[in-house]
Amino acid sequence: MSSGIAQPKMDLVVGGLAEFLATFFFIILGAGTVVVTGAITGGDLDISRLLVISLAHGIAIMLLVAATANISGGHINPAVTISMMLTKNISILKGSLYIVCQLGGASVGALIISWLIPDAGTLGAHGLGSNVTALQGMGTEIILTFALVFVIFATAVDPKGLGKLAPIAIGLTVMADHLVGIPLTGASMNPARSFGPALVSATWDNHWIYWIGPIVGGISAAVFYKLVFLNRT
Repeated sequence: MSSGIAQPKMDLVVGGLAEFLATFFFIILGAGTVVVTGAITGGDLDISRLLVISLAHGIAIMLLVAATANISGGHINPAVTISMMLTKNISILKGSLYIVCQLGGASVGALIISWLIPDAGTLGAHGLGSNVTALQGMGTEIILTFALVFVIFATAVDPKGLGKLAPIAIGLTVMADHLVGIPLTGASMNPARSFGPALVSATWDNHWIYWIGPIVGGISAAVFYKLVFLNRT
């Protein structure tokens, strides 16, 4: 009996550790690219820097989802985890643990960037673009995250989806979302990606957008996909 109880607890610990590590490395690779390219270009956002940052985030997610999909499901994002909890794909206990681990991994990742890279500034923290209002920023994050979570459900959750090709589709979606969203909001789609750099650099301007937007977008996509497409014959 004791071994039967211990196994679910061990699964929780292992899954949480996978989410911590994946989010840690996502910050190192994603936010780290923002910091390094900013140092090279003097902080200006030109086409080449936009492409590099987008590629870095997309490739990082593709690899990290592929590495952790069979361990934790490869969420690496509280908005994804909340969507999975709401649609009963994971339990509230597991989802809550994942979110704590994601935020912890993001915070430690940002802290490591601040230690490794001199004059790292705001550590790739997200902020609104020039002349972008808070409402426009929230709308952008809702739409971008809707696209991401829709692809996740269509490829990784749906039994008729692409299955093992899901990490590629998810990574490409993240990359495409960044190409559109970086000049507008920084293209978060992920409260953990926003939280870690914001916490370590104390950059909290409009931070609420990077929670509400992704969560609303993620839940909307998950519920829509489940109601309309998931049970199709």
